[in-house]
Amino acid sequence: MEIERAILPYLADLEGAVDNLAQTWRPEDPAYRADLYRQTMTSLSFAYFMYFHATPEHPDWGPLWNPVYTLQPNPDDIYVFTPIRGDLTYRVSGNRGTCKILSFTIQGKMSGTVDQMPRPNAHNDYDDTDLGLALGEDFEVVFSAERPAGYTGKWAQIDPQAGAMYLRYRRYDWANETDPELSIECLSPVPPKPRLTPEQILDKIREMAKFPKRKTNLYFAMQNGVMDRVGWNVFEPIRMQGALVKQVYWPANFQFDADEALIVETEIPAHAPYWNIQLNDPYFNALEYVYRLSSTNGAMAKLSSDGKFRAVIALEDPGVPNWLDPAGFLEGGIYGRWYDCDSEPLPTIKRVKLATLRDHLPADTPVVTPEERDEELRTRVRACQRRRRW
Repeated sequence: MEIERAILPYLADLEGAVDNLAQTWRPEDPAYRADLYRQTMTSLSFAYFMYFHATPEHPDWGPLWNPVYTLQPNPDDIYVFTPIRGDLTYRVSGNRGTCKILSFTIQGKMSGTVDQMPRPNAHNDYDDTDLGLALGEDFEVVFSAERPAGYTGKWAQIDPQAGAMYLRYRRYDWANETDPELSIECLSPVPPKPRLTPEQILDKIREMAKFPKRKTNLYFAMQNGVMDRVGWNVFEPIRMQGALVKQVYWPANFQFDADEALIVETEIPAHAPYWNIQLNDPYFNALEYVYRLSSTNGAMAKLSSDGKFRAVIALEDPGVPNWLDPAGFLEGGIYGRWYDCDSEPLPTIKRVKLATLRDHLPADTPVVTPEERDEELRTRVRACQRRRRW
């Protein structure tokens, strides 16, 4: 076969992601264009793992969304994935760790790999409770379309059309919980992992170039859908198809002025194994969450004396608990999650002048000093960096 002497012709489809500026809130804004260029590069860098790292016959965990902050990863989660095939048998083994939740999601197609996501999408979803995995336990689970003959150990069914498995290592206490240490093996007879042919390499590079557009086609539509249905500064409860059946999301699109603040307020379910809230940029990417306090969860958050959770979104540190730092953005997205809770309250957002913020909070709301905030952020940085995100 003849191979181009330059690689750029194989990457021509990257421009499709730039065309998706038309789907953003401000397509003529130069800052939006630059941010979209950056987003395209983050998705492209991740796409290498999607297309070159592993195969269904030779599975291996690769980093998923967390290494490049692409398209709204949960800051509490470390994500790993591997391609699989529904007609093969796999064993996942290792140590459960002590993270709050370990979940396994099996899908037919991963987002970004096809122009149109299938419905249904060969979905199976399990967490550590479903599989009976105790904290810190060594274990093995066999995944296959049918239970292997004579096998009596832990087993989880996968759809015959399955094409990928991804895991979430979800921590509540970033500093003290431990992530799992897991391997995955294909137990079915397969040949040795082959060298890729030139045709295969070029086909994969072309698919990599399509990946950023496919991702933004999907996620811009999700964010714009919230805008179309409820507008600015209003939450909408959503259950996703194909992942985390126990989880209810509460997205919103936020907007405020530099001299204003947004107060997020909600009741907390009586039984709440896990909940969190995070800020996204206008392009559905998680905001910087290592060096910015752009998220919190049920273990980190401070509740008011009336038992409610209140957070404040403001450009400047407002000196109160639960500051959500928008990292310089005056508009963007919010995502919250109730996981396996006994109720699903819908939070509210109140837009106020920053100068009058305390008039809208309980009178006994504590003052957070600059020194206390600095220590909060340093603790966060240390805890996040000690997780394996790559």
